[in-house]
Amino acid sequence: MYGILLALPARSVPRTPADDAVVIEKLPFRAGDSRARELDILRASARNAPGDAVAAAALAQAYFDMAQARSDPRYIGYADAVLSQYKQPVSVDLLVLRGMLRQYRHDFDDALGDFAAALAQDPERASAHAWRGAIFLVVAQYDNARKECAALLRLQRPVLYGGCTGLTQAYTGQLTLAYKTLQQALTLARYDDQRLWLLTRMGEVSTWLGQSARAERHYRDALALGRDDGYLLAAWADFLLDQKRPAEVVQWLAAWETSDSLLLRLAEAETTQQLPGAKAHVQALDDRFAAAKLRGDTTHRAEEARFQLRLRKNSALAVQLAAANYQIQKEPRDLRVLLEAALAARDPDAAKPAREWLQSTGFEDAHMRTLAAHILQLQPLVKKQVSAP
Repeated sequence: MYGILLALPARSVPRTPADDAVVIEKLPFRAGDSRARELDILRASARNAPGDAVAAAALAQAYFDMAQARSDPRYIGYADAVLSQYKQPVSVDLLVLRGMLRQYRHDFDDALGDFAAALAQDPERASAHAWRGAIFLVVAQYDNARKECAALLRLQRPVLYGGCTGLTQAYTGQLTLAYKTLQQALTLARYDDQRLWLLTRMGEVSTWLGQSARAERHYRDALALGRDDGYLLAAWADFLLDQKRPAEVVQWLAAWETSDSLLLRLAEAETTQQLPGAKAHVQALDDRFAAAKLRGDTTHRAEEARFQLRLRKNSALAVQLAAANYQIQKEPRDLRVLLEAALAARDPDAAKPAREWLQSTGFEDAHMRTLAAHILQLQPLVKKQVSAP
């Protein structure tokens, strides 16, 4: 649903082998994981019915779900390969899926177009409204997000409506009301994936409100559902890092090295503790960011900014990356890394968009407001330095 993934696409062009027997790569599955068998069945169905849009959509959806669960963008490439047989989507399902893949890569305008086209054919496709709401939240178009939330209410989708509205409220200076809205949606949620998402967001809102004990309870309730989810693990790791509990981050993320966003958090925790694996993981991240540059991939800037700031101590480069990222997406994580980098680089001008966002939205997170205040104090000092002979 919401929470566009913070991960580096490993390949921008899908590789389609000439022979179905060719093994491209062994994917990581845990022992007894039923999803491996499910994927095998879906792949066989799509292979045995070429041109069947229903089978293709089911397989592409499964790959997308795996990308979110494992925070592993390789599955996005596999979904692309499935959809590549259709020069133009031939069904609403395929339109929605193409929009989901496009938003994953931050191609928000084209994604919005796909979802609009899907709704033109099927005005009751709630998932298209939900994804449009998610994108509008990421790009800080809150009035448009509210319209998508209202559409979900008209379609009588109370859980989706509550999630959409609660997050919009959270981003626009109504954290207490946002928590109550998400809490109400949780009472209506019937499925674990809905509960996981709502609990994760309630953990974030509680953190922004300074309610650490409540936030931890929500995160642990989400983790107790036993479902892999990259966004949840990233939010949980960030919470633990802020709480100065890096040893727990290492325990939770030790098996998640294939995920770039989670490897970043693992490397931060290991570096804090001066663990032997930290150096290798920092170098691995360096290599991955360099490879992304060679591919012309710019979807990773927020993560790279955080990497440069916290692990490479290069605040000048970090603030450049964070500012470039902010031009594309404007969620609280994006704002925080921009504020932190600007403060470290002593560059108050770079932080101006973030400070304006805080002022215009009324976002209530105390930590970010403190960062903004410290940056504001820098301005006279910077001006004095510039004017000195």
